[in-house]
Amino acid sequence: MDTKIELIIVAQLTVAFILGSIIGLEREMHGNSAGIRTYAAVTLGAALFTLIGIHTTDITAAGRIVANIVTGIGFLGAGIIYKDNAKGLIHGLTTASSIWAAAAVGVAVAYNMYIIAISATIAIYFLLALHHFRWYIKLNKKWAGKHIPSSPEEGHEH
Repeated sequence: MDTKIELIIVAQLTVAFILGSIIGLEREMHGNSAGIRTYAAVTLGAALFTLIGIHTTDITAAGRIVANIVTGIGFLGAGIIYKDNAKGLIHGLTTASSIWAAAAVGVAVAYNMYIIAISATIAIYFLLALHHFRWYIKLNKKWAGKHIPSSPEEGHEH
């Protein structure tokens, strides 16, 4: 492979790393176990696998790799989600879904979709930070008051 192409790939991996770090920063600032290292590794890994597929001689490789990234991150997310039967709460849904979305950011970078990748990073960061805004907390309490769970299994996600 040409050195120039490899340097372009390194630049793309750097962009994926930075975007993943930005997403992880929000989580780490608020003490979540999945933080900068997790999100940066997910975006970097997704970009790297996709770039390897793009630069092979098999023109269908990248599509298969992306499909397997979606599946693999789905399994990772499934391992993050758990239910606390004692409290009737489900934990890890937000982390699992945001890790899945972060992988898509890495894939977007690999396909040179930088505006999409940056826009998605901003949207994911906003979604993760949403529960720290007073207006959202008030709105969420208002919504919670209108919905009374019919059973303990119908608990809230944390």
